[in-house]
Amino acid sequence: MAAEALKPHPKAIANIHPPGEVDRPEMVKFVVSDSAMLPGIVVDEMDAELVGEWQYSTHTPPYVGLGYLHDMKAGKGSKSVTFTPNLPKAGWYEVRLAHCYNVRRSTKTPVTIHHADGEAKVIVNQQQEPEYGRLFRTLGTFRFEEGRAGWVRVSNEGTEADKVVIADAVQLLPVAK
Repeated sequence: MAAEALKPHPKAIANIHPPGEVDRPEMVKFVVSDSAMLPGIVVDEMDAELVGEWQYSTHTPPYVGLGYLHDMKAGKGSKSVTFTPNLPKAGWYEVRLAHCYNVRRSTKTPVTIHHADGEAKVIVNQQQEPEYGRLFRTLGTFRFEEGRAGWVRVSNEGTEADKVVIADAVQLLPVAK
């Protein structure tokens, strides 16, 4: 799906930054405008389930698709974004989370991975640069069933009042075990 055909999540608040206004222009080259160009199964925020008010932004690249969502430093403990992939087959998958990074981000972002063997919770420091393309970080490898039984949820529960939580995309890569 081409980037120009993408539509923002209907429940998200509009971006307040004008197009092209970014805090780190050197990072624009790491933006992935078309998630179909990425390997594995990618769920962008446009296809996620939002709880609470989240706002779009393009101010801090890189990101996947149109931009990313942030919690506006508000409603701590009451907001989440759930990414539910449609997996073509059961098996082991490396789960990666996309988020832009800087000092305005939470160091305690909770991410829950619901997989075939239960749930795992990972705390992500969104101030640290992700290891893959400066965009994705590994959350772990988990076993999933075929279809839409598994999910990955980013929450703002327990995060700092003066920091934002970012929700952008999730990538699942099949792994031979």
